[in-house]
Amino acid sequence: MLRFWYRAVVGLWLIPGCLGAAARLYTEEDPLVILSSGNLTPTVSNSSSAWLVQFYSSWCGHCIQYSSTWKTLAQDVKDWQRAISVAVLDCAQEENFDICKDYGIKFYPTFKYFRAHSPQTDKGTTYRGADREVQSVRRLMVNILQNHTRPDRPDNCPPLEAHSSADLLPLLGQRSNHYTAIVIEDPDSYIGREVILDLLQFSGVEVRRGLSSDRPLLDALKITVFPSVYLLHPNGSQTRLHVEKRLRCFFSSSLRLLPGVQRRHWSDSSGFRTSQMVALTPKQSNNPWRDFDRSKVYTADLESGLHYLLRVELATHSSLEGEELKIFKDFVTLVTKLYPGGGSVVKLMETLSDWLLSLPLQRIPYQAILDLVDNKMRISGVFLGAELRWVGCQGSGAGLRGYPCSLWTLFHVLTVQHETRPMALDNTGLEAEAAPVLQVMRRYIRTFFGCEECGRHFEHAAAASMDRVQNREQQILWLWNQHNMVNYRLAGSLSDDPLFPKAPWPSPALCASCHEEKDGVHVWNQDNVFRFLLHHYAASNLSPYHSLTPPHLPAQPPNPEAVETARPQEEQRQRTEPEQNHENHPGPGARHQAHKGEVAGLIREGGAGGGVWILGLGFNSVDMSLCVVLYICSCLFLMLLFFFFKVRSRRWKLRHSRLHV
Repeated sequence: MLRFWYRAVVGLWLIPGCLGAAARLYTEEDPLVILSSGNLTPTVSNSSSAWLVQFYSSWCGHCIQYSSTWKTLAQDVKDWQRAISVAVLDCAQEENFDICKDYGIKFYPTFKYFRAHSPQTDKGTTYRGADREVQSVRRLMVNILQNHTRPDRPDNCPPLEAHSSADLLPLLGQRSNHYTAIVIEDPDSYIGREVILDLLQFSGVEVRRGLSSDRPLLDALKITVFPSVYLLHPNGSQTRLHVEKRLRCFFSSSLRLLPGVQRRHWSDSSGFRTSQMVALTPKQSNNPWRDFDRSKVYTADLESGLHYLLRVELATHSSLEGEELKIFKDFVTLVTKLYPGGGSVVKLMETLSDWLLSLPLQRIPYQAILDLVDNKMRISGVFLGAELRWVGCQGSGAGLRGYPCSLWTLFHVLTVQHETRPMALDNTGLEAEAAPVLQVMRRYIRTFFGCEECGRHFEHAAAASMDRVQNREQQILWLWNQHNMVNYRLAGSLSDDPLFPKAPWPSPALCASCHEEKDGVHVWNQDNVFRFLLHHYAASNLSPYHSLTPPHLPAQPPNPEAVETARPQEEQRQRTEPEQNHENHPGPGARHQAHKGEVAGLIREGGAGGGVWILGLGFNSVDMSLCVVLYICSCLFLMLLFFFFKVRSRRWKLRHSRLHV
């Protein structure tokens, strides 16, 4: 009895906390629609799509536990929303009391589905199945769509019925403007219908079903294992689609990656999130298209990202001081220590890092940083291309992919490099943090990243779970998982490139062993994901293709006569040595201390223009003006000393001459 009363007291004490958590049970960031008394009936009545609505109560313990399953379902069928959408309504909110009563909700959770084009008097059909797991509810959604009659079928729902050999065989050898994928499966299989709905949001491919019981179809296509996909190409050729595993996610992913298949951008007046953007093909882009291998990481993307970061994004800050300066120093140190491959970019970052660490100043003008990045001191081997040359991060149109893609790639590379070189950050002040790459990334995005809304989303995710990262392996997987979460959230949005639609990564084509299914639901094999990330972002997988090569420094600067009298003989000797061979094969993490003294003289408080550089030695107009002022002052001082001693000497002579007389 005492135990019973103890549980009751604890339960009553936890109720306020449960109510507080209920408000966050489903948020606008979840891939579902949150309904209320004001929009439930207008949304589900006479809709162009079907609806599956969960009526729940925020104080219901089972509803709270089931919320993760419902979110997983909503994410799993996100691409089906033009045919059937997933929604929730909280009956514990006071404003929803009456609407839940009108719809006959007595127990929680209650699931109701509404057919497309249903009248306002329709209160929905209650799903009473005992199995409410993702696979069972997903199959319920397929049955709901297939049970629609032709007049009330959802407007954008493709046919889900199986086609006979009489319908499919005439398509063989025919030319068309799209791919035709024939999924041949057992009669009781749902994979074909699920793949059809998975491709609902994509153009360039049409999916049809065939059954394993159709003998003429099997004999013509020579199919013996099920399920299989037979692919008819636009040019009339035909092949069997090869996949590593005969799972729904493998079929859907392979079809989405076909050339010319891209995400649709709907433009109508419905309540769905739509896009008015017209997809551009590579030929329509202003920049030349660069062929690339999806299994490679390109240094051109990393260098272009650093160019944009240092010359464009950082330029919005006229000067760096305090916390901003510390964050920038940490970022430069991180890239210096972990950037793979060496070369001119590493030499630039090392020079910048040495300069920042050697300065005792609390405030540094951005122009001084830019001058060093642009190598105004003409230090041999220091170079960062001033051109956006996207390769693996190129998009089909302006504003798509590009810099955000390169920034993600850069930090993925740094997390993997930290795993392979765990001692690289020793004695930098960053080694004490459990996840130094993530922490520096978090601080940088919060302080400098130009997309304010993106920064808030990342900060929210970091605040929720980044502190639980305790080692380098978790650091790699946390960033990978967070990147996929962003892909899930932005899929189908205006920022989603139709030629490179955001999808779970890595795709089955890149890492088949990373993907598995459990009870019909896609799951990740994280051990294999970790091994894939270590290989994909390793220095050995970086491709220099399309990278900008460092230019040879000219033998003589614009004013050769002046420079010949001032250039140090050390620099003359360096010009004659085979410097290029050293740049192309530097040792990782090599320090270039010889330039510290030269670079430390770069700081100045000049105007926005940066002044005129004199003799190529790092002196600008402000420095020369100070020299002139000091020269004049010293001359005046010397003149005063001269006249002072001149007067003293005259007096001394007069005094001694009188004594002589």
